[in-house]
Amino acid sequence: MRIVFMGTPEFSATILGYLAEQHDVVAAYTRPDAVRGRGKALEPSPVKSLAQSLGIPVFTPRSLRDEQVVAELAELQPDAIVVAAYGMLLPKAVLDIPRYGCINVHASLLPRWRGAAPVERAILAGDEETGVCIMAMEEGLDTGPYCVCRTTSVAGKSVRELTEELASLGASALLHGLTMVASQPHPFVAQSEEGITYASKIGKGELNLRPSDGAEEALRKVLASSDAHPCKVVVCGRPLTVLVAERAAEQRPPLACGQVAVSGKRVVLGMADGAIELASVRPDGKKTMDAAAFAAGIRGSKDATMMWEEFGVR
Repeated sequence: MRIVFMGTPEFSATILGYLAEQHDVVAAYTRPDAVRGRGKALEPSPVKSLAQSLGIPVFTPRSLRDEQVVAELAELQPDAIVVAAYGMLLPKAVLDIPRYGCINVHASLLPRWRGAAPVERAILAGDEETGVCIMAMEEGLDTGPYCVCRTTSVAGKSVRELTEELASLGASALLHGLTMVASQPHPFVAQSEEGITYASKIGKGELNLRPSDGAEEALRKVLASSDAHPCKVVVCGRPLTVLVAERAAEQRPPLACGQVAVSGKRVVLGMADGAIELASVRPDGKKTMDAAAFAAGIRGSKDATMMWEEFGVR
């Protein structure tokens, strides 16, 4: 097939790599260069970088509602437009261009977690499984019918690990789905009207640890965090990004909700219904370190057991 691909992050780039091996990708559409990660300089998206290395023409329109942009897209005469985490809604004028329609690789088991942050929301909700669906795009938000779904477990996986796994599953499912679309007259089935949930964007500070969090809720926040949406906390007056944490063994004496215990090489936080132990952190303005190194830096304080507070309250 002649394919126009639309996507932006690493998830999308993985899918583009597989797609380009088996189909004629005539163009890649992605978001404009932006400040990504922790840097300050403008950087190309992962899709742009990969497409350029593969010799695929790259387009970075700020809107798909511009008549000239739509006309240029139509001139490419794609059999299908494949979308994977593009970050921009497709208007009807674009949806109507390809003869096989616009096909979306969506990282959830629809109709659960329609929307912008399906992987993070699956982790935060404690879902046992998630997956990818290959769906036909409509004007509604992830409302279209699907033709292929693949599943995987969620438990214990970070958002990076789960996203990488879903990207590989999604690429395989997409290639199978494109074969179905080209060879079958009606390969899609409608989504269920039951169990619909929406994966809203992760809000600023939403993943910060708070004393009122349950231990499992706190651990899920850590797993769902990333450079774009870090898990922050203030421990012994020091702002931290929490990278890895685990359920702590029972403390003697038990930690009260909101207390932190720094003992030897361990840093343990008392949550609403138990405790969690920090394993890897990044203090503000410093490099990533294990909890033992962080503990060594604060053991000299007069009170090794003190209150902690949510990040940003001061």
